[in-house]
Amino acid sequence: METEKLYYNDCHLKTFTATVTGCEKVENGFAVTLSATAFYPEGGGQACDLGRLGSANVLDVREKGENILHLCDAPLTVGTQVEGNIDWARRFDLMQQHTGEHIVSGLLHAKFGCHNVGFHIGADTMEVDFDCNPTPEELSDIERRANEIVWANLPIESGYPSEQELPGIPYRSKKALAYPVRIVQIPTADICACCGVHVERTGEVGIIKILSCVKFHQGVRLQMVCGGRAYRYFSAIYEQAKLVSQAFSAKIPEIGAAAARMNETLAAEKFRCALLQKQVFEGIADSYVNQKDVLHFADSLEPGQVRELADKIAGSVSGFAAVFSGSDETGYSYCLASRAADLRQLGKDLNAALNGRGGGKPNFQQGSVKAKRAEIEAVFAYK
Repeated sequence: METEKLYYNDCHLKTFTATVTGCEKVENGFAVTLSATAFYPEGGGQACDLGRLGSANVLDVREKGENILHLCDAPLTVGTQVEGNIDWARRFDLMQQHTGEHIVSGLLHAKFGCHNVGFHIGADTMEVDFDCNPTPEELSDIERRANEIVWANLPIESGYPSEQELPGIPYRSKKALAYPVRIVQIPTADICACCGVHVERTGEVGIIKILSCVKFHQGVRLQMVCGGRAYRYFSAIYEQAKLVSQAFSAKIPEIGAAAARMNETLAAEKFRCALLQKQVFEGIADSYVNQKDVLHFADSLEPGQVRELADKIAGSVSGFAAVFSGSDETGYSYCLASRAADLRQLGKDLNAALNGRGGGKPNFQQGSVKAKRAEIEAVFAYK
């Protein structure tokens, strides 16, 4: 017995009553069929509805031939009537995303002749793939026009044209489809072959926002949010913007300029610190003038700074400079430097004795050791 698809008759139907026509035990529960259902099965890039049938939870919904199978966590008695309740928040969210995708896809198709070649509604955002490469300016214009269509609150029509009418309808499709074909039409935006469920009027989509556009195969992948998802996304951004606003002591519309000023200040401070550090390193190197081999410990230096200091000291001594920076708890990074000596064997001995790793050129050896300062000093006491 064919299941009547109530979700096509009324996309806002939240509850319904139907007769249980079948119930079969399957691996993960019970496959239930009904005389009619408002539960949309997975298809067309849109996830299935969830909810309850009587006392049973609906865990999944799939289409099998002319029947709709409802995977339930409890059995239902064949021949009895049961009330179905759709998880409306989930359904409405999916309809908002799907309808928003139609509007954007239709506008891109009209402008570039491109196709939607991939569509997935995730938990937080949806991804739509196109075989075209719009510029940021073109995509911004598409987004503006898409939202104008939403705010116009236009009626959305769907149904099955007759076999005679179908050839005359310029619907969007990547390939020719055999009759019957369900057509979804959004005035000024899209005419598309689609089996999914959509809102009744474009205004229900609320807002459409394209979050990102990245190159994908021969085209692009758009990340988008619509309706309630867009509201939650903008709310989260606003909360973050308030924190940035407070940190910069700037109004929210001015935080971009405030961040730019902060970057300029930080760049100037980094340059000033680099000059001061250079002077400090030169002073340390001068303190070792005319010595032979030097072991030096420095606080809180990055590996590149350890190398720079070792190089400075090496220019002041006749032997080698060994610079270590770190702590007994975390270990030490090191650099061995010399203007003339081959330090490769010293580097190997050092790593073997102090649980270290590293290497480099003959006159530059760099790495790290897991040892305490006293252990490091003991190794160099024999050099």
